[in-house]
Amino acid sequence: MIIVQKQFKRILVTAALPYANGKIHLGHLAGAYLPSDIYVRYQRSMKRNVIFICGSDEHGVPITITAEQEGTTPQAVVDRYHALNKSAFEQFGMSFDNYSRTSLPLHHETAKEFFLKLHGTAVLKEKKDKQLYDAKAQMFLPDRYVEGTCPICQNPEARGDQCEQCGTFLSPTELLNPRSKITGETPVVRETAHWYFPLGDFQKELEQYVRDADKRDGWKENVLKYCRGWFKEGLQDRAVTRDLQWGVKVPLKGFEKKVLYVWFDAVLGYISSTKDWAQHLGKPDEWKKYWLDDSTKYVAFIGKDNVVFHCIVFPAMLMAWNRHSNEKYILPENVPANEFLNFEGQKFSKSRGWGIDVDEFLAEFPADTLRYTLTMNLPESRDADFTWKDFQARVNNELADILGNFINRTLTFAHRNYGGKVPATPNFDRLYRKGKGATDDALLIEIGTTADAASHHFERYRFREGTQDIMNLARFANKYFNDNEPWLTIKQNPERCAMTINLCLQTIRSLAILLEPILPFASATIWKMLNLKGSPSDAGWESANSISELKESHHLNQPEILFTKIEDTMIEKHRSQLPIMTEPKSSNSTPPIHDQH
Repeated sequence: MIIVQKQFKRILVTAALPYANGKIHLGHLAGAYLPSDIYVRYQRSMKRNVIFICGSDEHGVPITITAEQEGTTPQAVVDRYHALNKSAFEQFGMSFDNYSRTSLPLHHETAKEFFLKLHGTAVLKEKKDKQLYDAKAQMFLPDRYVEGTCPICQNPEARGDQCEQCGTFLSPTELLNPRSKITGETPVVRETAHWYFPLGDFQKELEQYVRDADKRDGWKENVLKYCRGWFKEGLQDRAVTRDLQWGVKVPLKGFEKKVLYVWFDAVLGYISSTKDWAQHLGKPDEWKKYWLDDSTKYVAFIGKDNVVFHCIVFPAMLMAWNRHSNEKYILPENVPANEFLNFEGQKFSKSRGWGIDVDEFLAEFPADTLRYTLTMNLPESRDADFTWKDFQARVNNELADILGNFINRTLTFAHRNYGGKVPATPNFDRLYRKGKGATDDALLIEIGTTADAASHHFERYRFREGTQDIMNLARFANKYFNDNEPWLTIKQNPERCAMTINLCLQTIRSLAILLEPILPFASATIWKMLNLKGSPSDAGWESANSISELKESHHLNQPEILFTKIEDTMIEKHRSQLPIMTEPKSSNSTPPIHDQH
């Protein structure tokens, strides 16, 4: 298929709102956060107008259950995990322009405004529904407030939304011998009223939207396949309200004890977070340029478990608003969803203690080592696996032995033989050697083509391939240094040696710019070692093609060790701490469209 990309004035990038009921782990980073950060950093280096929006998803049943188990309040739970995850993101190098929260009054106002708009224009439908009710607690029971026997495998501890033993997705009324998690009593079935969003009414429009967006920006096949599956089954009405105390209160008389279903309010967190950003900027209407102007390109990064919400549900909500308003929201131009990252061959599991949280990882290893390993193993089209051995090999063999070694040996040589300055190359044309191998002209070609090659991949959300192109430049430069033997030519052919070191230094500058989206901390250190002002991003992506930015006699700072090799004992320590377990049974069924938190 031929992709006809549209030109845009600005770019809005969102990353899936992490749920504030636990700490983020490596699988979360590989799914939505690292890819989005690489993309945003690259776009900034390209000097494009881009903002990066995220925040905590802070409503839903799991949070209320956690609060009850801990004897605290839902607000205390989300306060804790919002702070922990925000700190972990900062340590990891996420460059959000705004990291907001769905518990903020601004978000509640935004969600209520959307609900009232869809209610007032008769988009929403009121329906009677049968739900389990705890007479002793005098409350309707959300799915995870009910436990009972699974009708499929007879597991006596199945939840009201899913049986973890056999993986079957359930509804509370399907459970055998149900019991309330609040009081332990047997609940009864009662009728309750809720508002529903008629998703099926938008199916044809949604199908056309996905086709058109794919033609313009080239959607991932896994995302398209997922959407086609939902379209083939036919989209059904979806409950917008639920019986719960924690959440955005339904702003309607008679529904005061109900809240908006978290699937409805969470996706609106992108809009409220952008409003929050604009208010902090001192320009409260600035958010409209990014949401209400079709010259903005909106890219929503998610994991595959969120495809339905961002490719079908959220666009349908925006379509419903747009039908009845002069101010029209833009829809995502692309929704790059990654597959899952496993950990040592098995799925991340908090309950089974399988995996590692980001803050624990970064307490022992530099962020860039994790960023690089995840980038080179991103589950962009299929599930991938993080292993301690692969992490060690990536750091030792690639970051330390290739990139770090090339930079250190070049800067050390320049300090030892040129007084810490960029050597002069007055006879550049005469010394410009042609031939095979890592010669001057071959290195210049590598420098001149790497930025374009990586850019081609980054624009298409193929970050692993783009990073491979950049690391190949480092590999080539290492070979160039070896083949030209400056330790010999410094005496035998000083002009030849000066040319070698000059071009190696120019290459280091290019690498600092090109690697900044992946290795922001290391790139900043390289920039400092080169004694350059500003940052690699300030210099700009296109200037990475230049071989004349480092002027002759420019002073260089002392070299530093960029990456320290990881010893076998460190890796074995972490591997020995893994629990012994077998892979749990799983279901091949598709997650139900009615469930989120």
